[in-house]
Amino acid sequence: MTINTAYISTNKANTAKLLVLLALWAAAFAPIVPAMVDAWFQHSDNSHAVLVPLVSLYFIWEKRNEMGNIAITGSNAGLLLLACCLLFYLVSFIGGIAFFCRLMLVASLIAIVWSSLGTAMLRLLAFPLGFLFFMIPVPDTLLNLVSFPLQLLATKISADLIGYCSIPVYREGNMLFFLNTQLEVAEACSGIRSIMSLTMISAIFAYISPGATWQRVTIVLAAIPIAFIANILRVTGTGILAHFYGDKVARGFLHDFSGLVVFLFGLSMLFALYALLKRIGK
Repeated sequence: MTINTAYISTNKANTAKLLVLLALWAAAFAPIVPAMVDAWFQHSDNSHAVLVPLVSLYFIWEKRNEMGNIAITGSNAGLLLLACCLLFYLVSFIGGIAFFCRLMLVASLIAIVWSSLGTAMLRLLAFPLGFLFFMIPVPDTLLNLVSFPLQLLATKISADLIGYCSIPVYREGNMLFFLNTQLEVAEACSGIRSIMSLTMISAIFAYISPGATWQRVTIVLAAIPIAFIANILRVTGTGILAHFYGDKVARGFLHDFSGLVVFLFGLSMLFALYALLKRIGK
């Protein structure tokens, strides 16, 4: 049995390059990480991002045996992408554009893997690395642009549903007026939080699904209407309870608990769709 010393030497060189690039990557992006982590905990719409690195590491760990069977070749195209990412990061950092800086945090990590470990390794780790984009907080300007129309639409549909229950209700903007009380459909009730969380979970379902591509795409796309429908049910149920018991049901424990129930409902619907498509695939 002969040992290919050139192959071993190449692997060691690429591994050393990977470690050096990761160290430099960590040092370069260290200034933007604390603010991003603060955004995870300070804004409830980004709370799902805390789990993203852990999920990504889990899927990488699952691939450990396959990773050992892939030849480490490196890639000049990956180095070019890395240079572009770092340049764009530098411009964004100087310009104070946090969102683009955070995008480059993940994009440059992907470029490092590509440049140091090769195209085959990048293909193997494409989902775990791409999944890291879910940890980037969505800019407030974009959230406001999307959440306000969702507020109005959820309020309108909920008012119609409440009216069908023979409960007198008047809608004005994102306010619901009843005989004895009134209810505001706030930004947190727009459903954007559920949409972001369920979209992340739907990506996991799509990844582990053994079905065809169209089934995986269906799972991801279905997360948005499922989250929106679940949120409408929450607003409608809260409105009905407010009619009978006052606006206290929209505050405190009952409000938070209803949010949890609605999220679990959306999650169960997503899982039911996943099981149905899996059955169809068989």
